[in-house]
Amino acid sequence: MDLPEEILAHIFSFLHLQDKCNAFTVCKAWSNIMTHPSSWKDTEVRCESGTSVPDRYSAFLPLVRNLKLTMGLIDPANRKTALGVLRQAVARGDGRLEGLSICCVGNTPLFYAGQDLQQGLVDILTNGSSLTMLDLKGVPFTLSDSFVRSVAMLCPALLSLYINNHSLVCGVNAETLRQVLKCCRSLNVLGVFQASLSQDVFKDLMLPERPALKKLELRCERSLKYTLPFCDQIWVELKLRHPRLWVELELDHTLPELHFSGVLQPSIPVRCLRLLTFTLLLDVVQIVGQSYANTLEVLELQTTASPELNSALIALAKQCVNLQEFHCFCVVSQEVITALITNCPNLKRYTLKTHKEPHPWTCTKLK
Repeated sequence: MDLPEEILAHIFSFLHLQDKCNAFTVCKAWSNIMTHPSSWKDTEVRCESGTSVPDRYSAFLPLVRNLKLTMGLIDPANRKTALGVLRQAVARGDGRLEGLSICCVGNTPLFYAGQDLQQGLVDILTNGSSLTMLDLKGVPFTLSDSFVRSVAMLCPALLSLYINNHSLVCGVNAETLRQVLKCCRSLNVLGVFQASLSQDVFKDLMLPERPALKKLELRCERSLKYTLPFCDQIWVELKLRHPRLWVELELDHTLPELHFSGVLQPSIPVRCLRLLTFTLLLDVVQIVGQSYANTLEVLELQTTASPELNSALIALAKQCVNLQEFHCFCVVSQEVITALITNCPNLKRYTLKTHKEPHPWTCTKLK
């Protein structure tokens, strides 16, 4: 059966880089399809030990619009290769590279601070950048103030910026975040540590000349011990200024339990909530059900099993009827699963187990 060229190009777009290049050599028809822009629009390049970047890759760089770089950090050669790929993408892509995502895999070298990658990225972007999306959530080291400021100045067209990575501490202060907002005037999706926010940052986000803020991802960790919590009124005002805003909150295991209530203000338009705290969450689950019943769509819990938790989750399922995903990484009762399926008609997938299983736990897909 012959498929239209556009359909085959879309299918080929899901192949990894090596497979894409292999497909190019199969036959003349496939070779023609592999030059279709749709085949290369979204491309992942993996720079890991034992893997190499095909020589013919550079010929297709002008077709790449969204590039994901996945690299291992242990071998410095992997980092060098990744920066080389990015340098070619920026230089040979004729300024058409729109999205860049960097993800690090494997173990991180002891005392490695990522200075070579941060400086390398700045050096490459200095030659000109058309990036509208930069995702650095996958890097394990602390992003410095100077690096974030440089990126903001070099990429003024950014619409989406994610710097809420899983480093041990927050390295970006509020003044740097204000500089980002000043340089990137069209930014409407932002992922940051909540410790990077301030009253002035909120005021900047509510300025009349700023575009509508669509999404705010906040990572809450130990740095919040040294900041004052934001009052609920500031979230009320932010929602009035950006009525379509939705928020994703992640509470890290390093955040002290006494700070939970200060983070979970009732007027935050929380659509996705990840409670990765490994603590007892009975009171928090009750707060979630009371405050976010109308907005919550995704909930993830890392907590301890108990009969009281089962009762709290059953009550939550009856309140948060818009849930689409629910993942709880501790054993629950069958009544919890039944309540979730019965009360949440939009539920698409869940991870709920009635007995312990080997990790990783697999989720159940309903739709």
